[in-house]
Amino acid sequence: MGSAGDKVERVEGSEGGGRGQAGVDGARAEVLPAVSEIDGIPVESCALDLVDILSSVQETAYYWDIRSDRLEWESNAAEVLGTRLKPPATGSDFNFLIAAEHIQRRQDAIAKARPGTGKPGSGGHFRVQYKFTPGGRRSEHSLWLEDHGRCWFDASGKPIKARGVIRVINDRYQEEQRLLHRSDHDELTGQLNRIRLTEALGAVVARAQRTGESCALLMVSVNNLSVINNNFGYDVGDEVIASVARLIRSRLRGGDTIGRYSSNKFGIILNDCGPGAMRIAAERFMKTVREATIRATGCQLSATISIGGVLLPDHATTAHQALSRALQALDKARAKRSEAFAVYESDAGHESVRQRNITMADEIISALEQNRMMIALQPIVASGTREPALFECLLRMERPDGLQVSAGDFIEVAEQLGLSRLVDRRTLELAVEVLKKHPSIRLSVNVSGLTAGDHDWLVTLHRLTGGRRALTERLTIEITETAAIHDLDLSINFVDTLKELGCRVAIDDFGAGYTSFKNLKILNVDMVKIDGSFVKNLIEEPTNQVFIKSLVEIAETFGLETVAEWVTDEAVARAIEKAGITYMQGFHFGRPILASELTALPTKGAQTGQCGI
Repeated sequence: MGSAGDKVERVEGSEGGGRGQAGVDGARAEVLPAVSEIDGIPVESCALDLVDILSSVQETAYYWDIRSDRLEWESNAAEVLGTRLKPPATGSDFNFLIAAEHIQRRQDAIAKARPGTGKPGSGGHFRVQYKFTPGGRRSEHSLWLEDHGRCWFDASGKPIKARGVIRVINDRYQEEQRLLHRSDHDELTGQLNRIRLTEALGAVVARAQRTGESCALLMVSVNNLSVINNNFGYDVGDEVIASVARLIRSRLRGGDTIGRYSSNKFGIILNDCGPGAMRIAAERFMKTVREATIRATGCQLSATISIGGVLLPDHATTAHQALSRALQALDKARAKRSEAFAVYESDAGHESVRQRNITMADEIISALEQNRMMIALQPIVASGTREPALFECLLRMERPDGLQVSAGDFIEVAEQLGLSRLVDRRTLELAVEVLKKHPSIRLSVNVSGLTAGDHDWLVTLHRLTGGRRALTERLTIEITETAAIHDLDLSINFVDTLKELGCRVAIDDFGAGYTSFKNLKILNVDMVKIDGSFVKNLIEEPTNQVFIKSLVEIAETFGLETVAEWVTDEAVARAIEKAGITYMQGFHFGRPILASELTALPTKGAQTGQCGI
């Protein structure tokens, strides 16, 4: 690299522009006046002393032209860094030798080196510590380095050049290394934590895209961990997780990385790995865990694992995408009875559904925030009089273009993404507004499985109605059969609280699940709504007629009212009425109308199929 005197001339000149040595911005740097001696000592001696001093404290210096990625080093760099022949000539090559989980740390430190209150163009200081593998990432040998210096930025804030000093801190900063290890590693397993694993994966994906080198990500999970937790306790479960991590770690190649992604899932980054090597590695890990005896507190156990894999960059171009697709592959592997390995396979249909769900989730949130949710009212008529007895609130979402979307098109996505609580709360708010505006109307409101045990929803109901039974007694809450039996004790408490507030409760879609008639009595509901699939083809299906007849007899025994949904014509309506069903609902008695358009209670409309307004 030359003498220290040359170094001073080159670096200092690169900051100022002008003529002479070429600078980062393409201009010729001004050459400083020649200096023959410093404090009476010849420059040559000073240069030799500087290199010797740097080497004696395991330090070296560099200049990095970030725009061209050219990296220049002091002449002792190879010796200090342990890179044998010569140090890296570019910033990219240097990054390749930094531990993958620390590349982003160094980049962030440099990017944040904004200048303080000094003169314009003075640059900003940075200081960062990271792990360095001079023999490449497959090497077992590593150093801890401290890198500090100054970085300069262009007018847009993009870093353009940096110079600094690097020193080896293996023996001098043991406590700092311990703290760095704690910030990087999972406490239970001792492997990289999720944040550092994701950072390492991001660096590997970026390098794979740049160089074309094939790498892989394996997502590993411990099978049947819930059985271990239930039978031996969570402490033993934690011991199994930690033991599996150690077993896998013992079978990694030098330079490969393992980190804990979630409770019982690990991510493994395999460098220089094609499809065949990925499968061999997965089988090696499964065999290692399967054949090991795990000595936990008070017992000896065995475990198995399932693995999903993605190739990089073939299957994913970002860390987030790689993790998502590895998890998809893992789900595929776990669907099998025992340990298994599955490779991600592109599924255009699945990707289309995923993108649609993302779009729909955004639309739901926007509609909630912008008050574009509304309810439509469909009459539920008394079988004897065909007069509306109450109205079911059917949710509608208005898109920005004015198009209305029925709940059937988005409620499933809302439930999958945990948005149904927000949707149910908004539906309740709209329903109570209608109850207040029309003092004689009675409404029924559906709630999702998540809401069927949500104490906050009950608090909202009490707050909106002010505890006034004049409102709550005109409100029926519908819970689906499957949601009711999912946690029967929770559902019983929910139903009891609703009835204490004055509400009536109905089981919706009865017959679609597996509820016994006995549960109807245990739940203490007021009404049973028969799933429409039993009503739609009632005339053609004798078995449906038997089911409805049996249900009516049992409902009468328990003192329950019944509702037949999906009544589409007069023939079905007469058969339902003859069977003794209390109420009927369907397009035959009127299509839903927006609550905002309701000026008076709808009246009988069986012949016209319309609700009066």
